[in-house]
Amino acid sequence: MTSETTNLPSSEHIRRAPKVLLHDHLDGGLRPGTIVDLARETGYDGLPETDPAKLGVWFREAADSGSLERYLETFAHTCAVMQTRAALVRVAAECAEDLAADGVVYAEVRYAPEQHLEGGLSLEEVVEAVNEGFREGERRARADGNRIRVGALLTAMRHAARALEIAELANRYRDSGVIGFDIAGAEAGFPPTRHLDAFEYLKRENNHFTIHAGEAFGLPSIWQALQWCGADRLGHGVRIIDDIEVADDGSVTLGRLASYVRDKRIPLEMCPTSNLQTGAAASYAEHPIGLLRRLQFRLTVNTDNRLMSGTDMSREFEHLVKTFRYTLDDMQWFTVNAMKSAFIPFDERLAMINDVIKPGYAELRAEWLFR
Repeated sequence: MTSETTNLPSSEHIRRAPKVLLHDHLDGGLRPGTIVDLARETGYDGLPETDPAKLGVWFREAADSGSLERYLETFAHTCAVMQTRAALVRVAAECAEDLAADGVVYAEVRYAPEQHLEGGLSLEEVVEAVNEGFREGERRARADGNRIRVGALLTAMRHAARALEIAELANRYRDSGVIGFDIAGAEAGFPPTRHLDAFEYLKRENNHFTIHAGEAFGLPSIWQALQWCGADRLGHGVRIIDDIEVADDGSVTLGRLASYVRDKRIPLEMCPTSNLQTGAAASYAEHPIGLLRRLQFRLTVNTDNRLMSGTDMSREFEHLVKTFRYTLDDMQWFTVNAMKSAFIPFDERLAMINDVIKPGYAELRAEWLFR
């Protein structure tokens, strides 16, 4: 008699499985109802819809353009209602609650403090409000019987000129809930090397950072992020597929950069649904994650922007299970990869893997014995 490890997990199993999320934007995951509430409270009248259900549909449809630039425009509305301390606390708390309800046990959520200053808050006040919200959300999750730990990544906008300032901010709060740094925004015309001073500073401070690279722009973006800037992880990195050649007989040849990424075990923060929306992949079946999984790259599965993509971690895994016939073993592989790649200390990552993730999957795999 054998276990049913090879059976495809059900939606229930996927939802209950412990999951780790490394690439999720705070301003891309608001509840539609919260956006409507905050717009009313702050006097923001620019929403395209005021009915929460219709507003949620609008965000998803607006993001389905196939253009990263058009996709990014949707954030004008979410950022507009995140300009007060109370709003930031609420959004962060609900973020932690929602992720925990979806089975996420560890999450790194990123946001750009410079985008939340229009109401008069300082950069420090923004960070402290979001940290307070995450702690409140963790407490609410525990009260609901869920467990989650959330760390913040501070993001600098690559088209702006505040990267060093935000990097210094991340370093000041590194022992108070902020675990790393990121740059985000349109890649074309704004290479990561524009912010080299920020990355050099973070390396001198022994701090962690990830870089959005290889999403809407190709291999040069990835190469610069790694070889010039020294990124610990790649945000998306999906275009590394451009350096991999698959012959008619199925044999695979990796270029120098792809080999380096695989050999060095550089984590790739894959966001399948988001990649379809921005045109980085044509379909789930054609998404590079399938080939990269077979080639044993250090892959992780992520949501990117749950509101714009109408997704969560369970939905992302459901798409992959349906498309690639992934099992609970595959899900655990992705999840352990993510936990190994997190920006918290090694002993804490190891404890999460051995005491939370592996036992959680073992329990799900054993359930067939009691049917």
